[in-house]
Amino acid sequence: MKYAIIIPDGAADYPLEVLDGKTPFEAARKPHTDALAIEGRLGVVHTTPDGFAAGSDVCSMCLLGYDPAEYHTGRAPLEAAAMGIETELSDWVFRCNLVTVIDGLMSDHSAGHIPTPEGTKLLTDFAAHLETQGIADGFTFHPGVSYRNIMVDRGGREYGDLNTVPPHDVPGEPIKKHLPKGGPNAKLIQQLIAESQTLFADHEVNATRRELNESPASCVWLWGCGQKPNMPTFKELYGLSGAMITAVDLLAGIAALIDWDRLDVPGITGYHDTDYAAKGSYACSALDVYDIVCVHVEAPDEASHQADAATKVASIESIDKHVVGPVAEKLRTFDQWRLLYLPDHYTCVHNRKHDATPPPFMMAGTGVSRLRELPMSEKNAEASGLVIEFGHELMEYFLRSGT
Repeated sequence: MKYAIIIPDGAADYPLEVLDGKTPFEAARKPHTDALAIEGRLGVVHTTPDGFAAGSDVCSMCLLGYDPAEYHTGRAPLEAAAMGIETELSDWVFRCNLVTVIDGLMSDHSAGHIPTPEGTKLLTDFAAHLETQGIADGFTFHPGVSYRNIMVDRGGREYGDLNTVPPHDVPGEPIKKHLPKGGPNAKLIQQLIAESQTLFADHEVNATRRELNESPASCVWLWGCGQKPNMPTFKELYGLSGAMITAVDLLAGIAALIDWDRLDVPGITGYHDTDYAAKGSYACSALDVYDIVCVHVEAPDEASHQADAATKVASIESIDKHVVGPVAEKLRTFDQWRLLYLPDHYTCVHNRKHDATPPPFMMAGTGVSRLRELPMSEKNAEASGLVIEFGHELMEYFLRSGT
């Protein structure tokens, strides 16, 4: 049996006036996805367990078959694993976004999707600034892609009671009420954010960005902290080898921790300018090698965070044409196959936030019986009556049901 998983990140949504009362799934032309949905079955899955926020860290871990209540320690350690950052079990790892703050409000969680060289320059200068101020003991900074970076505290400090907020969850809101809080070291983390604001205010990178009418990186935003999780491999749990195609370190980190290979695909990004066709092509080739191949596409989520319904629809259509179509065609060359298609969570265009509403899923292939013969949409998935209450059980259902 060959398996493929396609994750259009954040593609689930609510009806939008700009789309004539349709959701992006309903508005998008996606013939391959709809044909598979009609051939197979639809349902909804609870990817956000009680007590967790609806984030790709929790939801993706869940849909890949791992219970967040047992294995999730924070978002940042997953991304550190993808970047090859070695950490000890006692170290604390933070996501370190570069963000734009205007008049005290969170304006942009990505600092205008700041280019990697500019982001790296800012982060490097910030680390040097902290050292000159004598507050860098134990902290190391690791530049990532664009606005996404990592900070590690190896200084023996404790953050178990620290509460942090993802910057993409509070667009347009005052940052003051969302600063990290709780536990003995909250003020230290707040100080780091404040120090970055001071340094970045007149930084040469931001001066140039303002001249070009681009969003400046106002400060670092520290969140998603946690310690390295200890997870069994996917082969230990399910007996299958796997590979991940993604431009996002979070998903690559989960893949590393469950011993999946991350496939290096040229031209892929976390936005709508990604090479969709390359993702589809590499996935097809990988199916000859691996038991299960997962293709993650970040573009719908990023479009939602920018309140861009048109780009969200276009990304769903591109995924259908360049990923779902070719992958489904490749799967049919094998004697037995299954395909699972689902967003990890809702990301809502109207408020630019994630939402914990159970997202729809579609599965088709060998041994998957038809249910309602309806195209892929949130409403049709809810109408199917198929509900996976514990999201981490979806993987077992996908791999084993009816076999």
